[in-house]
Amino acid sequence: MHLSRLSRWTFFLGPLLLQIACATTHAERGTPGRYEQSLDSATSGCLRSLACATQEGSDAVIPWLSSAARATGAVLTALKTLEAAEVARIEHLLVQCAREADFEVNEREYGRGKRPDDAECERVVRYENGKPVLRRMDLGTMKHDVAFACVRREILKLFPDNVSIEPRYGLDSATARYVLTQQWRDSLKPDVVLHAARDPTRIQCVYDFKFPCSAANKSDPLGSSGVSAQLAKYQELGGNCPPAIVTPQLGINRE
Repeated sequence: MHLSRLSRWTFFLGPLLLQIACATTHAERGTPGRYEQSLDSATSGCLRSLACATQEGSDAVIPWLSSAARATGAVLTALKTLEAAEVARIEHLLVQCAREADFEVNEREYGRGKRPDDAECERVVRYENGKPVLRRMDLGTMKHDVAFACVRREILKLFPDNVSIEPRYGLDSATARYVLTQQWRDSLKPDVVLHAARDPTRIQCVYDFKFPCSAANKSDPLGSSGVSAQLAKYQELGGNCPPAIVTPQLGINRE
């Protein structure tokens, strides 16, 4: 079923299912007045919140809640997106992860309090397929690894259903929409994606870690070669906010 149709049916049928589930009583047996009042209170609470659909056993608000109402609760949980305050918290943690990665790798590679200068950033460390690999590239790879470990530790434990690290998207020719793919050609792989619960294709925000090495790039990371083009491609993925880069020096940056 198309998502929009599923959403409409969920919102129309959800309250009805809850009323059916919460209104079922053992009236034919004759229920004492005090017990009826207790049921009325529980039913009222159930109609106001789907929390009763997620509890099990003796802890359930209404133990005989129908499976249909539980299914409705599961659907709404799957459709959940992050609130603005949650996105802000994640962005704060992303910046902290970027700074941690930058500090840890620089300290490990150059010693306490030391940083690579511009000449060191442009030093050729090796050749791969005939192309030079610069020191800033190596440092960037190492810092990404540390940053991703930080995201797993600090962010995924808080929002395991709404955050993905390096998902790869490809354009589906049949629908002209981006979907998850294993194909490298013409695909996009942002560093961190915020999305609806357990659905990385319903994107909210996209982020890429950047670890500028030279003094010029640190002061203007958006001006670095290829960054604007990369963010423009990420814009095609959709979402509720413009794609952003995350740097240790300036935090969240958007064009």
